[in-house]
Amino acid sequence: MQAFATRGPLMVRDVVLRVSFADILIAGIGRTEQIASVECYIAEPLGEGSQEKAILFLTDAYGHKFVNNQLLADDFARNGYHVIVPDLFQNDAVPSFVPPDASISKEEFDVAAWVERHPPEIVQGIVAQVVTALRERGVKKFAALGYCFGARIAIDLASAEATSVCVVSHPSFWKVPDDMERYLVESKAPLLINSCEVDAMFPKEAQEKVDAILGGGRFKPGYERTYWQGCMHGFAVRGDMSNPSVRAGKEGAFKASVEFLRKHL
Repeated sequence: MQAFATRGPLMVRDVVLRVSFADILIAGIGRTEQIASVECYIAEPLGEGSQEKAILFLTDAYGHKFVNNQLLADDFARNGYHVIVPDLFQNDAVPSFVPPDASISKEEFDVAAWVERHPPEIVQGIVAQVVTALRERGVKKFAALGYCFGARIAIDLASAEATSVCVVSHPSFWKVPDDMERYLVESKAPLLINSCEVDAMFPKEAQEKVDAILGGGRFKPGYERTYWQGCMHGFAVRGDMSNPSVRAGKEGAFKASVEFLRKHL
């Protein structure tokens, strides 16, 4: 299992970023709290931060307890955001020994059965409960951060106008071009996609189709896509930080995400 560790925050063009290594495990600095009966990992900014804005961190299949996801949430909080990481899978996240590309035998872990247990409509209902409860607490504006599986939920929330900004990395379970054509018509949330070179879930052909639909000013709220050479699916969460290309991709995607949030949230 690959995970990140810290020597303290690093300032990169005013974006606070953790110096990360792949071979050391540490815990996140946030807390766990029940919101609308959904367990959530919560990371809060130091000092003053707007109580009316929040980030919904929609995880990959490894879930809200996976240390890499918690450390990423901490880093977004260090940049001034209230971050809520809901348990999307009702304590049934994919074990961390399953590789990001799901290249594992059915006997070791049945990925297809897991996917069937967690259809998007069920996960969307879980997130909707959290959003309703947070609105009752005074949150008025949400951004969705979606990684892998979470990117499916992120674009659905944006299309339903439940969120104001959408940032996704190495998305999975998208139907291209259908989902993007729907996004173009139904969503008002600016969209950033952090993509990579090797990604069976979101290959180059799909990336180019999304650009053709949303790029060139066609999606008026705003559309951007980063592309990270030498990276593969999962790089933004659990890439090999000893690889310079992967490290550049992980840190570059994080920086691009923070800058996009600052621009639009």
